[in-house]
Amino acid sequence: MNGQWHALSDHARATALLAERFASAFGAGELGHALGLFHDAGKGRGCWQEGLLKAGEHKGPVGTPHKDLGANLLRAAAGPAAMAILGHHGGLTELDELRDLSGARGDDEAVQAFLGEVEEAARVLELPPGSLLPGNWRRSNLVAELGIRLAFSALVDADHLDTAAHFDGLPEAHVRPDADMADLRDRFELERKTMLAGRESSPIDALREGVYQRAIEHAAGGTGIYRMPAPTGVGKTLSAAGFALHHGAEHGKNRVIVAVPFITVTEQNAQVYRSMLGPDAVLEHHSGVRPPEKGEHERRLRSAVENWDSPFVVTTTVQLFDSLFSRKPAQMRKLHRLANSVVVLDEVQALPLRVLTPILDALRTLSEEFGTTVLLTSATQPSFHALDIWNGLEVQDVVDEPRALFQRLRRVRYRWWLEPKPELAEVAAKAAEHEQVLVVVNTTADARGIYRQWRDDGVRNAFHLSTRMYPEHRRTVLKKVRGLLAVGEPVRLVSTQLIEAGVDVDFPVVYRAFAPAEALQQAAGRANREGKGATKGLVVVFDAEDMTSPAGYGIGVKVTSEVFGPQSDSRTVDPDDLDALDAYYRTLYSRGNTENGRRAREIQSNRAKLDYTAVAEGPLRAGGAGQVRDGSLAFRMLDDDTVPVVVTDHEGPTPAAQLLRRFQQAPEEGRWLLRELQPYVVALPRRLLDVPAIRAFCSPRMGDLHEWIGPYHEAYGIDTSHSQEQEVW
Repeated sequence: MNGQWHALSDHARATALLAERFASAFGAGELGHALGLFHDAGKGRGCWQEGLLKAGEHKGPVGTPHKDLGANLLRAAAGPAAMAILGHHGGLTELDELRDLSGARGDDEAVQAFLGEVEEAARVLELPPGSLLPGNWRRSNLVAELGIRLAFSALVDADHLDTAAHFDGLPEAHVRPDADMADLRDRFELERKTMLAGRESSPIDALREGVYQRAIEHAAGGTGIYRMPAPTGVGKTLSAAGFALHHGAEHGKNRVIVAVPFITVTEQNAQVYRSMLGPDAVLEHHSGVRPPEKGEHERRLRSAVENWDSPFVVTTTVQLFDSLFSRKPAQMRKLHRLANSVVVLDEVQALPLRVLTPILDALRTLSEEFGTTVLLTSATQPSFHALDIWNGLEVQDVVDEPRALFQRLRRVRYRWWLEPKPELAEVAAKAAEHEQVLVVVNTTADARGIYRQWRDDGVRNAFHLSTRMYPEHRRTVLKKVRGLLAVGEPVRLVSTQLIEAGVDVDFPVVYRAFAPAEALQQAAGRANREGKGATKGLVVVFDAEDMTSPAGYGIGVKVTSEVFGPQSDSRTVDPDDLDALDAYYRTLYSRGNTENGRRAREIQSNRAKLDYTAVAEGPLRAGGAGQVRDGSLAFRMLDDDTVPVVVTDHEGPTPAAQLLRRFQQAPEEGRWLLRELQPYVVALPRRLLDVPAIRAFCSPRMGDLHEWIGPYHEAYGIDTSHSQEQEVW
């Protein structure tokens, strides 16, 4: 900040203008301006100014609250949206906290001090009660709840951007101009033609082109929710992006956000999209690094928090929905970017059942009230229309006659190895008899076990994939595997299910550990992907006696065993039967109590009460001592919280070593550095840090970012087998 004080009036006005710009995307520009204008009103108090002077003289923190005055002054005109001011540092809480404010407006000295600095604020105080709330927010508390989240995001992003600009000595914050979607669309089309012209032809190219052209035609439709039920290998990655860009150009959308279930797919898809749109247009964001709540670098590290300021964002569904239902500024800062955008949810079958109701409700509300178009893509399209939460919602398919398309693209045959149950060692040996084979298992422990057996048996060209390997390492392995496949060389790959969601590999034979039906079909999508063989690809579904599975597979596996595979009437039903898949999903939703489960009901109830703390952290436990919250009833995409661990040494220093040093020395460059660090970050379940043998190798660096200082295995990365737990992915 070059020793220059940041004037309250300058900061209030600059934040107001930015927040207005961001909130205008969802029809709340006037509200955003008022929130920005009033958010730091309490800093006009004499005691706060005295504290600031002491802090400036290095005598300690300011130590005087300043949020209550602005929230109380604005709550008449802004109603519950004034909660955004109360939470702009610590996070959104609950409506009762706003109701409990008292005395702040009676602080005449503070009010006059603020109005003396920001004269135009007096006009806002004269507005009629509730006049700042957009009219559509009054339709239901759930619409207002989501609107407040977006307004909070707009305020937090504006506040951080203006503060960062001041500390960087800039006259104003740099905000990327809105994307020219027509230009991106045209660039995409040109590069797509070039890419297709240079690619080896495939027997299914005509079908792919047909799917793409129909998606483009549907892109002219209005804002809403669309589905792309298309078989694996039919080119959903390009067709979904083509739909999104054409739709965005047609309707003036601000950006495209593609969310996928696994980091592996963000890496692959982002690479494709960068090659077609240019590296500056595409942001890949899956890092879960959270800056520290307090500390000397905290102020600058706020600028490191991602705000999705790119026209094309590739992220994970975990990052998207955990942020959407969070209450903390760092996670929510980017949410205002969802409004007036196109959101593509890839491999949508992977959304967890326990929180499916609030997710689907939020998607519907974003589409109906905030200008967001949603495209759901999957080869195993879930039967969301069977749930009451989408009752009466019109969802359009962008693929014509999906059943006929699936029938034409049946490229595999299934073999069921269920009884008698084999052992994993037998599966590994049998699979290795094939020159080119992919084995997909349910846990990292099983993947390591099969790889070690292949290594000990001297199996040629054996590879391993799991998320215990950092992304750049996985990318290297996949490149080697694809190269061997292309030239017909032997290659055996064992992987966790990370490979199933859209990873572009094509094996003649796939072995898949028994799992829910959608996982079986996704694995089959890695077999005979291009349809070039004279015979169909082979998918062997095995149920090994000693294999492990995550606890969350229970209901899905049970229903799958009832609907698919060898049946009592001598039929065999395979996972690519669309009618059977629909019956499977309907049974799964019913057995899993998807809509009426306690967790879903609690989340929806607390959303309607505008209790953001209860949604994100769980409601208070009844009869419990103190303020203990029940995290099992909170919104979480993964019940296993993760910790980002950066790998700085793998057969010598990785590029992350220098990046991490730079991050610690220059936190103001944090956002760029975190983006550069992503290819070297492994997300470890937080519970693993309770294991002494693993915790000893995780050295804290900043916030919840750790550095891995232990050994890193060339084949399977960070070895967490010390935990003796069933590790997924």
